[in-house]
Amino acid sequence: MANIIGAIASSHTPTIGFALDANKQHDAVWAPIFKAYEPVQQWLAEKKPDVLLMIFNDHVTSFFFDHYSAFALGIGNEYKPADEGGGARDLPAIAGHTGLAQHIGQSLMADEFDMSFFQDKPLDHGCFSPLSIMWPHDGAGPNPWPGSIVPLQVGVLQFPVPSGRRCYKLGQALRRAIESFPEELNVAIVATGGLSHQVHGERAGFNNTEWDSRFLDMFESDPEALLDLTHADFARLGGWESAEVVMWMIMRGAMAGKIDCLHRQYYLPSMTGIAVSIYENAVPVDPALHRRAVERHREHIAHQTKGAEELEGTYPFTLETSSRAYRINKYLHQLIKPEFRARFKEAPEATYDEAGLTDDERRLVSQRDWQGMIRYGVIFFLLEKLGAAVGVSNLHIYAAMRGETLEEFQKTRNTKALYSVGGAAKDADWNKPKP
Repeated sequence: MANIIGAIASSHTPTIGFALDANKQHDAVWAPIFKAYEPVQQWLAEKKPDVLLMIFNDHVTSFFFDHYSAFALGIGNEYKPADEGGGARDLPAIAGHTGLAQHIGQSLMADEFDMSFFQDKPLDHGCFSPLSIMWPHDGAGPNPWPGSIVPLQVGVLQFPVPSGRRCYKLGQALRRAIESFPEELNVAIVATGGLSHQVHGERAGFNNTEWDSRFLDMFESDPEALLDLTHADFARLGGWESAEVVMWMIMRGAMAGKIDCLHRQYYLPSMTGIAVSIYENAVPVDPALHRRAVERHREHIAHQTKGAEELEGTYPFTLETSSRAYRINKYLHQLIKPEFRARFKEAPEATYDEAGLTDDERRLVSQRDWQGMIRYGVIFFLLEKLGAAVGVSNLHIYAAMRGETLEEFQKTRNTKALYSVGGAAKDADWNKPKP
């Protein structure tokens, strides 16, 4: 089973990343930041976690308001630093632990948290600013970092946003999810954001060091007292943007009621109260009771899809499928763009090259192997887009997936109607009246 070895709370101000990139370790203004993170670096080096679960918010970089989610879990296999306007930081990509992420996603949905899931998105300073100062990233091999991450992005910029209480409950669900993962893994939870700061309006530059200290005390010893605070309360006490500390409540919910604080440091250089802390659970769990709880939770996770494996000819599009077959699905999704459709029809091989499709994926698309693509992991609704692009009706695709001719399949229908999602389907050859 996976094991939560402890947790880290950290501000994620870009100040941290700037100081690191500019080699300000010995500058009097910036040195306290580096000093504060030394115990974190030592703790991570000693504990050697396999995975860091990074709780952060994006700053309108990779997540825009055309589709803004409360809780978005990364299930991809790699994450790069994002370009936030002046070029991306010179940091290597870090691997994602897809197995743990997919399990967490299944578990949270079973616990009735309506998650969204993302892949192929770069992560901004909300994640990489603290990550880059905590973990060394100059190793050799395919992953230059000591381990991998599971990123959890929380939408705290566009109100309404999740309350501190909802975040705390999500943390409790995260603990069940992580500890029920069957693989032996050591996981550390990193909550980022805050502390007091406001970066907009006439109140920009507001700080409250007294509140920051009181918040850290309550977070450790009386977290439930914080759950009654509203976003307006957090804003009044610590500045509007400081309300992002609700993300810390996710981490606190994932820890035991009683925790030990191994390290705590606070520094206010300019705009944001920078805090960093390390926590471990104070009381060990009873192994036998824990095993029984884990088994019950695994049954709970599997409840909704139990028996689906017995449905012949059925291929559920799961988080695992989405991650594994992401490349070909992403390729076919481009068919919604007229300019791509035109290039696909004129020179398909060039588009295959651009997408980095494997030989098998190229063959599946080129041969219009509808059944093969479904079995490979392509979702049907991209097959019908391919069909619409090349002038093939949905009924032709349905028949091919069943291994039948169109005529054989139509015998099982009430009518012989043919249709497609394509706007030009009315002019397709198969839609023309028979002479």
